Amino acid sequence: MTPQIESDEHKALREAVATLGRKYGRDYITRAIAEGRPPTELWREAGKLGYLGVNLPEEHGGGGGGIADLSIVLEELGAAGSPLLMLVVSPAICGTVIARFGTDAQKTRWLPALADGSRLMAFGITEPDAGSNSHRITTTARRDPDTGDWLLTGRKVFISGVDMADAVLIVGRTEDARTGRLKPCLFIVPTNAEGFHKHPIDMELNAAEKQFDLVLDDVRLPADALVGDEDAGLLQLFAGLNPERIMTAAFAIGMGRYALSKAIEYARDRTVWKTPIGAHQAIAHPLAQAHIDLELARLMMQKAAHLYDAGDDIGAGEAANMAKYAAGEACVRAVDQAVHTLGGNGLTREFGLASLITAARVARIAPVSREMILNYVSHQTLGLPKSY
Repeated sequence: MTPQIESDEHKALREAVATLGRKYGRDYITRAIAEGRPPTELWREAGKLGYLGVNLPEEHGGGGGGIADLSIVLEELGAAGSPLLMLVVSPAICGTVIARFGTDAQKTRWLPALADGSRLMAFGITEPDAGSNSHRITTTARRDPDTGDWLLTGRKVFISGVDMADAVLIVGRTEDARTGRLKPCLFIVPTNAEGFHKHPIDMELNAAEKQFDLVLDDVRLPADALVGDEDAGLLQLFAGLNPERIMTAAFAIGMGRYALSKAIEYARDRTVWKTPIGAHQAIAHPLAQAHIDLELARLMMQKAAHLYDAGDDIGAGEAANMAKYAAGEACVRAVDQAVHTLGGNGLTREFGLASLITAARVARIAPVSREMILNYVSHQTLGLPKSY
């Protein structure tokens, strides 16, 4: 008997989410971009249907599933042309970290709202001088000796969806009393806190979700704003970064599938000299190769999600990086081939593929570049010496 790669429950979830995605489609996202607003209606309906919180614990309003479930939601929405970037951030990173390491009060306050979409949380790690090298983060948190409050100071850049968010899960650093060294810690920072300033970044990337530069000017936070153990910040941070990579893979695969479906439809219908162009191998073979690449990337994504949901953080780290790499490359190739298949039509607004050329690059660049993933695999998997 052939083993089932995907459960019946996951297949049913795919079908249900695909139906929601088709209800909104690419036109909805395009309108949101043109009007300069986030995809609020889709976000709210996805939350009402329980899709935003499929990975969060049932006792806190979620679906009790895992990242495997949430990656299906994002992939299928993307394949319908209506991806929700903040799925990568709010339930996958922030929700996961709070569910695993948050206090009972933090879980009660945040998880049900993240699950139903009534509240949203952004994630702030990248800084102007600390991109791939997160060890250079300079955002610092210090205690007020009189009140026990935290005072957070620093700057973050390329933070998604801050205008939609109620709070940002900020990666800062505190001083180790024993060594004097700075160690990473996670803080829930309300977006309306005094001293919290956000500035939109002027991007050429057309997306419904905006990017922001954040300035934290002695933002005062209560003692319970700290998530998890002050001495285990690095472990807790990476518990959120593996889901981020898996979900970025889902985002890329969905986008690639959407572009490919448009190219296939065009190749079937477009006739030159009485023959559909899809009958020619020069058109058909690259599309077939793009499909193969996307399917292979999905298998690695499914492996990474399975390992993560099973509690194998080390195994999931390797697989999540590989999945993100494979999906990013497959997405860029699929979008490029789709545009090429349509020729001049591929650059028109009518067909809506040209804007994906820039969007597809995101999966190669963020949240970690393909070069840093190759470094990870060469060092951690192959055991080769570091170049840095």
